[in-house]
Amino acid sequence: MSLLNNQDDIKSLVETLNFKQKVERSLALTKEAYEKYGDGLVVANSLGKDSVTVWDLAKKVSPKIRGFIITTRFKPKETVQFMHETVVRYPEIKIYKSDAEIPDKLYETDPDKCCDILKVEPIRRAIEEMGVKCWVTGLRCTEGRTRTDFKEVEERDKGLIKLNPILVWKEREVWQYLALNGVKVNPLYGQGYRSLGCAPCTRITNEEDERSGRWIGTSKCGGECGIHTRPLKNVAGDGI
Repeated sequence: MSLLNNQDDIKSLVETLNFKQKVERSLALTKEAYEKYGDGLVVANSLGKDSVTVWDLAKKVSPKIRGFIITTRFKPKETVQFMHETVVRYPEIKIYKSDAEIPDKLYETDPDKCCDILKVEPIRRAIEEMGVKCWVTGLRCTEGRTRTDFKEVEERDKGLIKLNPILVWKEREVWQYLALNGVKVNPLYGQGYRSLGCAPCTRITNEEDERSGRWIGTSKCGGECGIHTRPLKNVAGDGI
């Protein structure tokens, strides 16, 4: 049976597959998807540890695979510098952002709207302009409370496949892969961050949940920016 159509139990895969098996599965998922969608397969790169892992895996499948980065005016300077270094090395990665005017400190008064404008809108544009049929993400089901119900292959938007090839990896396995393959990472991890976002909305914490430092003090605490939960292609409502 096609791995893209598998009905395997995600929680079981997290605990029963060893590191080598997980890497092989991720590569096989990406390879099969690339063979099916070709140039329509594009990697979303958030510049975090999981994204650079998926990008490295994708490049092992084919050096022709493209990517995009969604950035915002509030990204930390370390992330911005890392982004510039990344696109110099990989010019096949396109950068998208929103320059729309927004109220001062919207991230405090209405973080959902802030994310919609600065992150969801640009990713919709990226998917349209790059002709994306299948977008590849670094989602993992062990990251936090909001990411336990995702699947390795999803169609939340009609006609737009989302591939989550490292969904069953644990945090330590991500770091193991990065170390073994000599993959460069965002320098903010060296300061103690475990999940990276915009500067005003990201803190260093000692909580078990990787994403607990995101949007502290708001209704979104430890939650999602919206790119994994909002319609991206069929915005009129016939997608999800």
